[in-house]
Amino acid sequence: MTSVSLHIAVLMGGWSAEREVSLMSGNGVADALETHGHRVTRIDMDRTVAARLADVKPDIVFNALHGSPGEDGTVQGLMDLMGLTYTHSGLATSVIAIDKVLTKQTLIPHGIPMPGGRVVRSEEIFAVDPLPRPYVLKPVNEGSSVGIAIVTTDGNYGEPVGRDVAGPWQDFEELLAEPYVRGRELTTAVLGDRALGVTELRPKSGFYDYDAKYTEGMTDHIFPADIPDDITDACKRIALDAHRVLGCSGCSRSDFRWDDERGVDGLFLLEVNTQPGMTPLSLVPEQARHCGISYPDLVQIIVDDAMKAAAS
Repeated sequence: MTSVSLHIAVLMGGWSAEREVSLMSGNGVADALETHGHRVTRIDMDRTVAARLADVKPDIVFNALHGSPGEDGTVQGLMDLMGLTYTHSGLATSVIAIDKVLTKQTLIPHGIPMPGGRVVRSEEIFAVDPLPRPYVLKPVNEGSSVGIAIVTTDGNYGEPVGRDVAGPWQDFEELLAEPYVRGRELTTAVLGDRALGVTELRPKSGFYDYDAKYTEGMTDHIFPADIPDDITDACKRIALDAHRVLGCSGCSRSDFRWDDERGVDGLFLLEVNTQPGMTPLSLVPEQARHCGISYPDLVQIIVDDAMKAAAS
């Protein structure tokens, strides 16, 4: 890792549904960078972000934003136009990976197993189910399990699906409907060209939604996951393949569902996160720690990767 002191702007916050998590990630990253001797400027992103970055003139921007516009290519395009070096994935990768439909269209032809499904207008689901129950409804362009509903034979976790019932259909005009994959929740972090391992996520109630991800005590993390070696190997191989096919940089995290009654044929990639969380509960720092990489060193590795890419 480099010992050169840099001026690093940490971009965090913003106005997405994941603002609070981004602030936690950003402040953790900033603290870690300072322990490595870097000069850090913390920027809570607002509409003046371009002017603020121009005033700061950082050597590199650490992108700690989650959701839109920090994860969907918008901020990446801005920083490309400004000639700034920044961490994590670039514009094209970000545009594809934030969109679950584009991700499927990119990865499935490369042999990466993902659930089927189709995009439906929210109004349609009040009249007829888009798929046989059980199925999953999720926004096309959100991360961190924001706005997910599992529609069972009894409705959405026992509640009917309807205009006046809380659910993603109230917030999004279009939703992605996917077949529900029973079984277990697995996730694999990729750092550079290395898949770190596989964590099983066991929510204590419901499923692994936004609250379960970011509320301490709501989900048990089992690392390494207590799963057969061939499933561990498949998760790591698929995560690394997806990282490479999408053109991810720095780190990414691939989320899976595994139907443990079907062996490797029951393993499906759900999505690839190009801006994984960096909070105390986040999975990339947790897997890195188990691999002997401290949080400050993880942050430094991500910075080094971006600086090396910019110099090549």
